[in-house]
Amino acid sequence: MEAFELRGCRVCPLPVRDELLTLVDRGHRIAWPTWLDTGPRMQRDLLELCRLRTARGLAVLSWLAGGQPPAELDWLWTSRRLTGSRQERMYGAAATVPDAVLGLVLANWTWALDAGHGGRVTAPYLAGTAYPADGHLAAAATMTLYQTYVRHQESRPAIAAAWAAARVGADWCKAAELHAAYGSQTPVFTYPRAATPPPIGVRPWIERLFRLR
Repeated sequence: MEAFELRGCRVCPLPVRDELLTLVDRGHRIAWPTWLDTGPRMQRDLLELCRLRTARGLAVLSWLAGGQPPAELDWLWTSRRLTGSRQERMYGAAATVPDAVLGLVLANWTWALDAGHGGRVTAPYLAGTAYPADGHLAAAATMTLYQTYVRHQESRPAIAAAWAAARVGADWCKAAELHAAYGSQTPVFTYPRAATPPPIGVRPWIERLFRLR
């Protein structure tokens, strides 16, 4: 059973259960690096965290759209590299995200890559929601994400993907809260969709999770 209604091309969530709200909040908690290392290892680690954050965000979106999380979720929270059966389980959940809901993520993703200030939007959001109780760590992680975004063009699609999936989950909950409070359909906010970006930095996992091919 779908936990949203369509109003034209707009997605309007129904009220969200408390356990799903908790999943959205916990899903933001990613251990983004809080130092800047110009070597390739840190960049690889950061991109792996982007893959984890994107897949996790889409998995949670699939349960928001369906209104029901699975009974066991320990596999969702470990910060180990996403591989094997755990990867397929997370990718499998992401594959069930309805097309209309995935379209919200793609709108945010393409907008961030098309905007000239994408790094200034994505970095503080990802860092601030990951370290909500520690402003020092959030500031340090913001600088790491921002400078990686600015200096390494090939990192931008991954950072933007992590941000896009995270934002839609959070904005879904805000729209559902308004629906519960006022009883009227409230669409999930997204930024305007832009053209599909050029292939530089669009890794195979982005193509798979975003169904680009």
